[in-house]
Amino acid sequence: MMNVHEIPKDKLPITILTGFLGSGKTTLLNYILTERHGYRIAVIENEFGEVDVDSDLVLASDEEIYQMQNGCICCFVDVRNDLIDVMKKLLAQKDKFDHIIVETSGLADPTPVATAFFADRSVADEVNLDAIVTLVDAKHIDQHLYDPVLDGRDNQAVDQIVAADRIIVNKVDLADEGGLVKLESDLRGLNQTAEIMRSEFGVVDLNNILNVNGFQPSYVKERAEILQIDMEADDDQHHHHGHLHDETVSSVSMTFDQPFVLDKLHAVLTSFLEEKGPAVFRTKGILSVAGEDRFYVLQAVHQLFDLRPDHPWQDEERRSKIVFIGRDLDRDEIERKLASCLVD
Repeated sequence: MMNVHEIPKDKLPITILTGFLGSGKTTLLNYILTERHGYRIAVIENEFGEVDVDSDLVLASDEEIYQMQNGCICCFVDVRNDLIDVMKKLLAQKDKFDHIIVETSGLADPTPVATAFFADRSVADEVNLDAIVTLVDAKHIDQHLYDPVLDGRDNQAVDQIVAADRIIVNKVDLADEGGLVKLESDLRGLNQTAEIMRSEFGVVDLNNILNVNGFQPSYVKERAEILQIDMEADDDQHHHHGHLHDETVSSVSMTFDQPFVLDKLHAVLTSFLEEKGPAVFRTKGILSVAGEDRFYVLQAVHQLFDLRPDHPWQDEERRSKIVFIGRDLDRDEIERKLASCLVD
């Protein structure tokens, strides 16, 4: 007999769509809201007026929520209503859509938007962060990536790329192959795991950006693949980009054979991420916890983290793997802190 309460209830997948001004987000969102592509998507817009919610295309609306004729829903977040309120309103009608896309404004680091979902429990329990998708303008990204003003520690274009699970190089029709290959290798230098795709005119096969994770009830291997964690290899990556002067960004991964003591781990993660949060973009892990038959999944964006039991271990070897992606990470310090949480 399977234990019924272990299968997580259906959660709505959320895609966070980010990208620099001019990268084609508006075109993509207009496509989603107007074409007959057969998906039922709720789009949350950050800037009213970016997308043309044309009255001819709207079936019905109540306050901020517009029901489009193609089955999608559009709503706006602005100074009057915050993201969490809009989410709650949307979730009250969740029989009407299967997926949520949240568009972040062009200059924003996508991570605070992601953290908003973890911050409010009533929302966090209903949704799953499916993927952060970053649109890159093939023709103009250079000036953002290598802009001396933006370069270094506050380069938002870099942050958007580092945080992405999928990178879409848009407007390839305006760039030449040599330039694209170089751009893709620079992107790879900043982000070694995200899938990089090309598109023209912001029209993307929606299959490629929705349900990237497809969070079906799955087990260690699938969950690790979803989080892009290689449970076998210990693969520290130090990115040296040469001309991208940001070799401060790296990912550090570590494996532990002993199980963790849950409350100790919780306390250590809380204090470490509170102290170092701004410099740690993303933390993810699959963990073995003492006295627990299930493996735990850790997901964090900056200092907000979500640590929850998943499915029972099958016959896999019970080992933990944690990956941190951030700036100036001190591997020894992190390893020491985590090791202090292991069962003696």
